[in-house]
Amino acid sequence: MLLATALGFCFLLAGLAGAMGLAPIVGAFAAGLLLEEVHFRSFEGNGFRELEERTRPLISWLAPFFFVQMGIRVDVATFGRTEVLGLALAITLAAVIGKQVCALGVLERGLNRLAVGIGMIPRGEVGLIFAQIGRTLRVGDERIIDDATYSAVVLMVISTTVITPGLLGWALRRQAPPAGAPGA
Repeated sequence: MLLATALGFCFLLAGLAGAMGLAPIVGAFAAGLLLEEVHFRSFEGNGFRELEERTRPLISWLAPFFFVQMGIRVDVATFGRTEVLGLALAITLAAVIGKQVCALGVLERGLNRLAVGIGMIPRGEVGLIFAQIGRTLRVGDERIIDDATYSAVVLMVISTTVITPGLLGWALRRQAPPAGAPGA
């Protein structure tokens, strides 16, 4: 019952956001914020499993369809254009640098700000969604996001997803305590 109610709530808020002219993902995100674990603590003694755990099979099954849909919309021929590659490089650098600047806001002493910033790098799924929405919006006869820009965003998402695991491992090893030290 919990899963059905949570999914219904998610679809309701996504539909309301769509009806208001917003992207349905905005409503779905709001539902996620409201469905935080703290609201379900009273269910714990009754065999309650976290809502996240209950939705994991559904998400695992549906997520590939999202990426297939986004990939189908890419004009692969644009990957060979210099201006697309240049824009992809620029927005990739902006993403990486922007996340590192945000990590400076980590105020707790002893935390690895570099690792926090690197850990935030691969957050491009929402960028793909908004880029796709931008492809459907027009100003006059011009799309807000053209095929070249969309392809650059896709390249940024791919590159940030691929580079992050290695960079994160490096950042964590860099600040790891020496072997045999307390906390190692």
